Amino acid sequence: MESLADISKTLTLTFVFLIISPLVILASLTTLSHLYRTSSTLTNPSQALVADSLLPATAPEGTVLASAVETGDARVFLLTEYLNRYHSPLSNQATDIVKISDIYNLDYRLLVAIAQQESNLCKIIPVETYNCWGWGIHSQGTLGFSSYKEAYHAVAKGLREEYLDKGYTTPDEIMTKYTPSSPGTWARGVNQFMEEIENPAS
Repeated sequence: MESLADISKTLTLTFVFLIISPLVILASLTTLSHLYRTSSTLTNPSQALVADSLLPATAPEGTVLASAVETGDARVFLLTEYLNRYHSPLSNQATDIVKISDIYNLDYRLLVAIAQQESNLCKIIPVETYNCWGWGIHSQGTLGFSSYKEAYHAVAKGLREEYLDKGYTTPDEIMTKYTPSSPGTWARGVNQFMEEIENPAS
């Protein structure tokens, strides 16, 4: 027959178990939910390059950049790592690139991947144009900008209004208008670079 002390000990352990177990389960579910939300921002490049959000398709003139970008945003970290790896002049622009991508509802990797395809991440561009995207280049000359920031803001707006809004939603579809003479290498490059941004070890 169990002593009073043994019964008391058993009841105490049972009570502790009943209190601690739900707390552990709740903490685990919260962590999993956070990890899911973080990973869901990293879309597959084969999918349409439209972020899942209710942000406006275009930003009014003079709009101050504001989005869901916060300290520790995985997208900023991944872009910064990628840009630093290739010693790009855009290395300190990752946060703003994510913000402008959110405002125009673009995949956050698209601007950087196109810059990699077009100019080796701004290392091979016409002098003093800040044009890393081959944007507005034609037989009469090259469109120039006053800064990298002005350039990628213009490109983001153009991609949204002239490409995604008109049904060109994947790199392969964008290529048919962006650089129609490409035999497919442009889209393959952009897709590859987007994958490398999301999965640095691949």
